[in-house]
Amino acid sequence: MKLRSFWQFLIGTASIAFLALGCYALGDAVDQWAVALILLAAVSVLAVLFDIIPVLAAALLSALLLNIFFIDPVPNYKIYDTESVLLFFVYLFIALVNAVLTNRLRKQEKKIRDREEKAKTIKLYNTLLNSLSHELKTPIATIIGGIDTLKEIDAEILPEQRMELLAEIETAGNRLNRQVENLMNMSRLETGTLKLKRDWCDVNELIFLVIQKLPVEDTSRIRFEPDDTLPLVKLDGGLIETAVYALVHNATRYTPKQMPIEIATSYEGNMLLIDVSDSGKGIPESEKQHLFEKFYRLPNSGTGGSGLGLSIAKGFVEAHGGTVNVANRPQGGALFCITLPAEVPKL
Repeated sequence: MKLRSFWQFLIGTASIAFLALGCYALGDAVDQWAVALILLAAVSVLAVLFDIIPVLAAALLSALLLNIFFIDPVPNYKIYDTESVLLFFVYLFIALVNAVLTNRLRKQEKKIRDREEKAKTIKLYNTLLNSLSHELKTPIATIIGGIDTLKEIDAEILPEQRMELLAEIETAGNRLNRQVENLMNMSRLETGTLKLKRDWCDVNELIFLVIQKLPVEDTSRIRFEPDDTLPLVKLDGGLIETAVYALVHNATRYTPKQMPIEIATSYEGNMLLIDVSDSGKGIPESEKQHLFEKFYRLPNSGTGGSGLGLSIAKGFVEAHGGTVNVANRPQGGALFCITLPAEVPKL
């Protein structure tokens, strides 16, 4: 703290001295009134940047330099007439008051920002708890209930019932794992620790990996025709796979059962395009601007979902310099389009 004050004192006084020297070098080109305004402006700038003590020192120095070098007789620290006395003390008063008020205003603004940031953090924390309470409690209850059932009536349970319970436990475990991954991915985006690991990637294989991660009841309604003409592209396959999965998983939640979900890929003008379209109700125009916000969920979207998937998808795509856009299809449903600048092998 003392070292910072020392450097602020040094920089502040040096700045005022430098400005005064420059004005003095101009000679009769600037009068004492212009110099007073220039030095006062410099004190105001310092008050915005520095603590109060170095600023007051700069203000006092500016008044002394104005007296010695710009109020006749020059150079002399004495003042001989009423006008000079008035100029000196009025300037000193204005400079000191300006320094104090500007410094107080800066501190007040900081308090307001801190208060707003605190309120925002509390709101985000409450939203996180509300969003994840169901997402975490439900699969945990499923896992505990399934294990208790297997432990209590293991000898009496039929093989198909055992397999059904194990499938429910597996689904719940995958759901928990997905939420933990979402939180970790959002943390990486928020803290700026996300690092791209670009490598050559087969886009068709990437899409098939996404489909394999979906629950069995959803994989059957995915429509994807691999494009054998697509070149290999250089990107972080893991991040883009996560982004595409988020869009496809979102589509499964808002598309009626048995209705198809289509995935299409293409490469045009050095850009990789990945489209995910569903057969749901589409996105209300008033909601599109909020769709990719953290924890945001469409009104009347039912239970389930933490509201992180689309936000993470957008963050991962933008980390590649790409974009994610959403539009409503003429025939009904929503269309999400990922556009990525992607390097291809040189021929």
